[in-house]
Amino acid sequence: MIKYLLKCKNKHEFESLFSDSEEYERLKKKNLIDCIFCKSHEVEKSIMSPNIIGKNKIKNKKLNNNQFLKIKKDLVKIKKYIEENFEFVGNKLPQKVREIYYDKQKSKNIYGTASVKDREELEEEGIELTSIPWIDRKEN
Repeated sequence: MIKYLLKCKNKHEFESLFSDSEEYERLKKKNLIDCIFCKSHEVEKSIMSPNIIGKNKIKNKKLNNNQFLKIKKDLVKIKKYIEENFEFVGNKLPQKVREIYYDKQKSKNIYGTASVKDREELEEEGIELTSIPWIDRKEN
C-alpha cells in the first residue's frame, strides 16, 4: 500500500491509499480520481515522506485538544460527503461490492458494513475496502 497526499485544482488536499504507484497512474489515466470535496478530476499527487514509527513512539504519542478537534472536524466532513454522495447498502456491502467489482460496467459509490471475515474474503478476491471511523456529529 502507498499513501499519497492529493491536491485538486481548487487547492483541496486529501490523502488516499493505493495498492501501488501503478494503480494511481492507471486510475488517473482513466479519470477515476476526483476530489472528495469538490469532485474535480484535476487532481495531482504530492510527495509524502514515509511514516516510520517504532512501537514505543506510538504508545507515547498523544494528541492535544486542537489536534483532536481538527481530526474530528475532518472526519465529520468525510462522513457528510459520503452520506450525500454514496448509497448506503448496510450489511449487504460485501454482496454489492462484488456485483460492482465483477460487473465492470456498473460502477457506483456505496458504503455500508462488513464483518472481519467478509473483509478478509473480499481482500483474497483482490477487492480492497477502506474503513473510516464513523463518528457521531453530536458527540462532545
